[in-house]
Amino acid sequence: MKRLTALVTGASEGLGKSLAFELANRNFNLVLISLPASGLPELAAFIRSNFNVNVHYFELDLTKAELFTGIFDTLSAEQVPVDILVNNAGLGNWSWFEDKNIDFYKTQIDLNITSTVLLTRLFLGQVDKSHPSYILNVGSLGGRFIVPRKQVYGATKSFIAYFTKCLQLEQSGTQVRVSLLSPGGINTKPELLVLNHSLKGISRATILEPEEVAREAVDGLLKGKKEIIPGAINRFLVLLDAFLPGRIKEMIIKRKLALG
Repeated sequence: MKRLTALVTGASEGLGKSLAFELANRNFNLVLISLPASGLPELAAFIRSNFNVNVHYFELDLTKAELFTGIFDTLSAEQVPVDILVNNAGLGNWSWFEDKNIDFYKTQIDLNITSTVLLTRLFLGQVDKSHPSYILNVGSLGGRFIVPRKQVYGATKSFIAYFTKCLQLEQSGTQVRVSLLSPGGINTKPELLVLNHSLKGISRATILEPEEVAREAVDGLLKGKKEIIPGAINRFLVLLDAFLPGRIKEMIIKRKLALG
């Protein structure tokens, strides 16, 4: 049986790194993409030696859309078809809108939205839709809830959710399975680990480790789940949100953020 190949963006750290390990552990070959000087060659070498899978990698900035066709041209020339696309790369923030400059927001939109759309288009152009292939778009519960200080990030993740649901309908007559991963908070970086450990009660209980999210994500993807929400508490909060009146939700958010 042919071993499938998965392309993972933002693969050098956090959730992307955990997704790469999870896929390699399940015997998938990998194509990893991340920024230069982010430790990608070392990660690729580690995975090759410890998981016995083939690993290609590209060190590039995914805000530079003109580089995207070169990824698939290179893989095609090396006869490496991509069967699974994991659009994980993204840029978050926790700040008031006016605290960031326009360059930051352009980068955030290019990375969170533009790279996902264009890589998905290129991926679909090279797959055989009569054979199983998969797309996993990493969204966020932040795209479902209205959260000040995550205004542009949340909006980009709302876009990803809408985009993914449209793709699911468009590809329903093919063997392409498209899934949306909607995680809550994840302990992906040291600064987030400190912030998340300062939380209390249900807020802290919603935070998951990247390895757990990656395991649920790959399980759900291979089962063809349309939306994957890791963590029982997060799934409960999504259900609860559907029943809470908008006025009550706005009051809770304002109280949390000490807004007037």
